[in-house]
Amino acid sequence: MQGNDINCDMPASEHISKQISSLKDWRGRTLAELRRLILEAEPDIREEWKWGTAVWSKGGTICSAIPHKHHIQLNFFKGAMLEDPHGLFNAKTDGSVDRAIDFTKGRDINSLAFKELIREAVTYNLLGDLYRKNGQAPSEIKAEAEYVVKA
Repeated sequence: MQGNDINCDMPASEHISKQISSLKDWRGRTLAELRRLILEAEPDIREEWKWGTAVWSKGGTICSAIPHKHHIQLNFFKGAMLEDPHGLFNAKTDGSVDRAIDFTKGRDINSLAFKELIREAVTYNLLGDLYRKNGQAPSEIKAEAEYVVKA
């Protein structure tokens, strides 16, 4: 499947499914697993088809999946603002705001840490504007938001 092939009548989820099925090797299985984990982490996240690839959004763009010959890169659009206590980010990007994870053949996915990162990115999108000027980390934002909700 060419990255530029766009059928405007086709839902984004179908585009993503076609992208996955077009990757006949380990990359298809890896992308399918990443998609499953993203949807599991945030069930109401929105799947989109932009720039010829899979994109996930909630409160703004979260990440995009870019299949390459020897890896799949998951680019987090606001990755520089996220904490990464598990060291998932391992790829260089050209931007100063985004960070990425390269998944290579045989690399295990730390499911719990990955889903935590997805949730943190969503929290940052939904609540980050309120706290950026105060220099709070996304985990502090989330803790404060949970406190406000419980009170």
